[in-house]
Amino acid sequence: MSDRRVVTRRDFVRDTAGAAVGVSLVGLGWAEQAVRESRSADVILVRDQRVLSPSHDVDVSVLREMLGETVTRVTGKASPREAWRSLVKPEDTVGLVATPHLNPTHEEVIASVRAALVDAGVPAERIRLAQGGPDKAEACTALISLPGLKAHWLTGMGTVLKNYIMYSGHPSRYHDENNDRLGEIWLLPHVKGKTRLVLVDALRPLCDKGPQPDPRYLWDYKGLIAGTDPVAVEAVCLKIITAKREALRGEPWPLSPPPLCVQMADKRYGLGTCMMGEIMIKRVGWAEGTLV
Repeated sequence: MSDRRVVTRRDFVRDTAGAAVGVSLVGLGWAEQAVRESRSADVILVRDQRVLSPSHDVDVSVLREMLGETVTRVTGKASPREAWRSLVKPEDTVGLVATPHLNPTHEEVIASVRAALVDAGVPAERIRLAQGGPDKAEACTALISLPGLKAHWLTGMGTVLKNYIMYSGHPSRYHDENNDRLGEIWLLPHVKGKTRLVLVDALRPLCDKGPQPDPRYLWDYKGLIAGTDPVAVEAVCLKIITAKREALRGEPWPLSPPPLCVQMADKRYGLGTCMMGEIMIKRVGWAEGTLV
């Protein structure tokens, strides 16, 4: 079952994340311009109830079906093999950039992406784990970002934009209110233009920030979220985390520190769109009427 749905800017502003965006931008002098260039971005959301067992074990066969559906939807290609071939080439050195801490990326997700790349013709020896310092990114010609969906105690959101923080060589410079500068890392010479796909592991997200994962704030979302616009993907992730937090508390429960990085990645660094009215969320599979 598929459900193609546009989440409007009105929907976004209605929840806590939207309110925080408005306050943050006004406070920083980044109020929305009356006339904006027309933009759009697609974000693919694939969910399947079968992918996790009651004990949270991953069904790899279902996960690979979800992965194939995700990449074909992102690229518009007829098959997963064609989709991956449109993203990377056999001569690429492909770095898989997974989340290592605080709700890490499932090993099954990493292994499934690796297997799909090999099936698409990328030699196994040209695929490497690339999370780490600047040298990890420098050694790659293509990056597949594979963050886990989570909040974070140092940056508010710990998903897409923060996933490259180690590539800066100075991660502490981007903590707390300085998370608004995370977008600049994506423009560093050894990073810029290398990201072919952002694929978020949303099988079992974490909606509170740590520093240790609290089981009370993990839940079985059973999803993959993907796109080629990192800011649009992060904006959708922020909406999901914010909505889950509000559902748990029954009232607004803002992230702290505020994830200013999402809006600034758009407004200051031009990495993509954070405006929900410009983002089309294409939902596939299990859906309960809302993103959460």
